Amino acid sequence: MKKVTTPIASEELANLNVGDKILISGEIYTGRDAALPQLVELIKENDVPFDLNGIAIMHTAVSDAGIAPTTSNKEEIEGTIPFLSENGVKIHIGKGSLSDETKEALYKNGSIFVITPPVAALLTSNVLEKECVLFENEGIEAMFRLKVENIPGIVAVANKKSI
Repeated sequence: MKKVTTPIASEELANLNVGDKILISGEIYTGRDAALPQLVELIKENDVPFDLNGIAIMHTAVSDAGIAPTTSNKEEIEGTIPFLSENGVKIHIGKGSLSDETKEALYKNGSIFVITPPVAALLTSNVLEKECVLFENEGIEAMFRLKVENIPGIVAVANKKSI
């Protein structure tokens, strides 16, 4: 297992390969169907209240029941990945396959896609703190900042290769 801490520098990502098992610690932001398109609009308006450089975004909702990844290739989510990568997001965490176009955008922007098990109890036990940072009106689909320790994942897209 390789340990990764966020925010992460592009140089550190260059050492990760498809198939690597990783443990992510630090901060992870959450977003899915409702939040990610709104985040894109805030970026376009230069109105994001936190630094996007080197962050990880997990495609999940946050509730008292826990966190678990949603399918990343839903149009509302996958459609944001190229733009978010271009604007500093380095790790996208979810499940499912991505289109060739999205993979190319990840390669171009030095970002990666990590799949993680959809096991809420496992993932939630690694969340140390949570705070709603954007779109509170979206309820569990609001954007949260999570302080995490050892979120497990497998690198699925990196360095011009994919599973």
